[in-house]
Amino acid sequence: MCYDDADRTAGRQEAGPESPSRRAFSRLLLAGTGLAALSACTPAQSFTPSGTPGPTPGTATGSSTPTAAAAASTPPASSSSAPVPEATPAATQAPSTASPSAAARPPSAAAPGPQHSLSDPTSPWVIVNKHRPLSPATFVPPDLARPAVRLATSGEAALVNSTTAAAAERMFAAAAADGVIITLASGYRSFATQRATYGSYVNSRGQAEADTASARPGYSEHQTGWAFDIGDGSGADAFTPQFKDRPAAIWAKANAHRFGFVVRYPWMLHEITGYFYEPWHLRFIGKEAAADMRARGIGTLEQYFGLEAAPAYL
Repeated sequence: MCYDDADRTAGRQEAGPESPSRRAFSRLLLAGTGLAALSACTPAQSFTPSGTPGPTPGTATGSSTPTAAAAASTPPASSSSAPVPEATPAATQAPSTASPSAAARPPSAAAPGPQHSLSDPTSPWVIVNKHRPLSPATFVPPDLARPAVRLATSGEAALVNSTTAAAAERMFAAAAADGVIITLASGYRSFATQRATYGSYVNSRGQAEADTASARPGYSEHQTGWAFDIGDGSGADAFTPQFKDRPAAIWAKANAHRFGFVVRYPWMLHEITGYFYEPWHLRFIGKEAAADMRARGIGTLEQYFGLEAAPAYL
């Protein structure tokens, strides 16, 4: 507590006459005592640890720099907020048990209808390409049948499996109702036939070019019974790039999905399929999957089923 004790000091002075020098000395003493008391009652400035004067208590300040006292009274951030979790090293992270996201799943996983094997040659979804040979290599479909359609071939080439045959009959009939004549130009090929077909390409064009035009034995979709080549009723441009402009090819490209077929080797997707554009080669995969591929704008079975591209043999 501060108070002014000048009166007490004066009251303690001795009685009696005072000399001028004594009175002068007393005045000086009283003045010094008053200054000391005034100094003692004036609040001292506070200092930050750096030595910079801080605000005096009770005095507003525009500075946002906390004083040492304020910093001491402020709780650490970790005690007033939730701690930030540290990243767990990849090597010590526990494996995720969550199901894969939709983005990581192939489009076919969301296809309506039942799912099928991609490896079983009796499955409508079997994928045969330059990375995926048939197993067994000499597979023969157990239900080969000749569809009741217009034929431009004979022998085993006029056969497909029974499911494909029934779908082909419906598709060819629908095309005919639209005034378009489609012919079956080449269906099933046995392992032996494919070996001879591939060999003739190699002999005439060399193996490198043959691999872009004909499948090696054991690697042909024709051997599965799920695929066939079509021709136009006019017989023109069979197995040539110009076939794409024929009524049969135009109609099939626009309507084949309604019957479960896709154009297996589309334009400019040979880096995925391994074969140049074949507008005549149709592959049965079922109506649900074929319609789903078309609705999504997916061109190849490799993309639809989430498989790697197969531009060349391994």
